[in-house]
Amino acid sequence: MMKKTLLIPFSLFLLLWAGNIYAFEPLGVPDPDEVEFESDFDINEKVIDLGKTLFFDNRLSINKSQSCATCHNPDLGFGDGMAKGIGALGGKLGRNVPHIYNLSWNNRFFWDGRAKTLEEQALGPIQSKAEMNMDIPTLVRRLQQVPAYRLKFKKAFGDEAITDKTIAAALAAFEATITVTNTPFDQFTKGNHAALSPSAKRGLKLFKKKARCVKCHDGANFTDVGFHNIGVKDLDKTADVGRYKIDPAKNLRGAFKTPGLRNTAFTAPYMHNGSLGSLEEVVRFYNRGGEKSPNKDKLMKKLNLSEQEIFDLVAFLGALSEPLNITRPVIP
Repeated sequence: MMKKTLLIPFSLFLLLWAGNIYAFEPLGVPDPDEVEFESDFDINEKVIDLGKTLFFDNRLSINKSQSCATCHNPDLGFGDGMAKGIGALGGKLGRNVPHIYNLSWNNRFFWDGRAKTLEEQALGPIQSKAEMNMDIPTLVRRLQQVPAYRLKFKKAFGDEAITDKTIAAALAAFEATITVTNTPFDQFTKGNHAALSPSAKRGLKLFKKKARCVKCHDGANFTDVGFHNIGVKDLDKTADVGRYKIDPAKNLRGAFKTPGLRNTAFTAPYMHNGSLGSLEEVVRFYNRGGEKSPNKDKLMKKLNLSEQEIFDLVAFLGALSEPLNITRPVIP
């Protein structure tokens, strides 16, 4: 593959609000030719293979105790199953570990959207003192000492040395392959009406209408890639301001990125602070209009869903699942 560029379909309707772009588009199957990550390098199977090896290698953390896959565990929906993760040095992280499905269709990363590219995102946790606590010059020297890595980088990037850019490109290339595009919902969209149960079909209708989920979870990845304060309870009293720290617009205080919902059944617990343990809890949270918050998004309203409607909505969310079989590489 050659360098990727961001392509926006002509039919996409854009709304500018308080300096943020919110995209409204119909639900459907992600199109691999529409939006893909950018790279300064030609991406091929050797680059992807290198990125996969790096992703699972504990050498990327300062004390060799964690890899990217420690927090983004394929067996736990590319999360860690905890409300808030633990860093390489044992400290508790400030937010829930987000899943990494379909990242190549994103243009803002992390709960607060501080990274603008997939490659920038790939290096973030490595360099974070709270997470893997590894400075890049030390990591480069560490990898250079491994003959197998010197060979892998040469095969992947030619004469390019092991650098921050090649490490980021390889990790991003692998992460871009973690895609969910053939769920029961996708099969239903393509004409297989038996792919969804009657309950999930009712849930789909609720998702688009009465439950108002598409107000934020729209498009093929079920996210507007925007930021909203939905009234999540601050259980730890951290006063996390979310997107506001990056973009100090009043409406963004306490706002966090809308997560995509593909494979959401595998990614519990939910919300930026991991405060909700199941999809049923999430639906009930939205049903009551979230918790009290002085800056809560006006889109948040009580839904008045019945018990049956709550379970139908959960059934539809479950139909956005496609289990992925990720074979762990041999680490040199």
